[in-house]
Amino acid sequence: MVQKAKILLVDDRPENLLALEAILSALDQTLVRASSGEEALKALLTDDFAVILLDVQMPGMDGFETAAHIKRRERTRDIPIIFLTAINHGPHHTFRGYAAGAVDYISKPFDPWVLRAKVSVFVDLYTKNCQLKEQAALLRLQLEAGEQQAIGGALLGELSARLASVEEQAEALTKQLAGSTEAGAAVTAAHLERKLASLRQALDALRPGAN
Repeated sequence: MVQKAKILLVDDRPENLLALEAILSALDQTLVRASSGEEALKALLTDDFAVILLDVQMPGMDGFETAAHIKRRERTRDIPIIFLTAINHGPHHTFRGYAAGAVDYISKPFDPWVLRAKVSVFVDLYTKNCQLKEQAALLRLQLEAGEQQAIGGALLGELSARLASVEEQAEALTKQLAGSTEAGAAVTAAHLERKLASLRQALDALRPGAN
């Protein structure tokens, strides 16, 4: 059974957290609340998350500062961050969000369907990433245990085929994003490409004769 992904929701207003939970409940994943930047950083110390929805305007540590801390930590630097904001100070404010490491920047009020679709992309990528890592670890154990090369080769071929399928889906998504007028589309596509390239590199390293 595939373990549910965790999604971190960060907002100082309880009503906003409740609204996000209502929007994302259809994804059937684990939603974790944080009412401040400090609380979010604490949650990130112990749990792994597929994506973070982070409010920009919060008292104390705001969203930009929280994101900076997240990106400085090796454990959390690759977690996608989607900024949510009720204020709009123009392109400069948006670019500041991307500079802080966000993959998207959404102004409130937003379309619930659009937000759910964006989050779903990163949940799917996270889930497939976890599955591939588990199977790669199993393959390593089999090879280290001295099992037949044919078994290792068959499993490696299955992993490669699954990753190829994910790469095809990501390529189709990237083409869709390329035609988007949203400022965050290119950033999202680039993030997906980096993740998949890293997975492919790790899988290729398992092949016989790889250095």
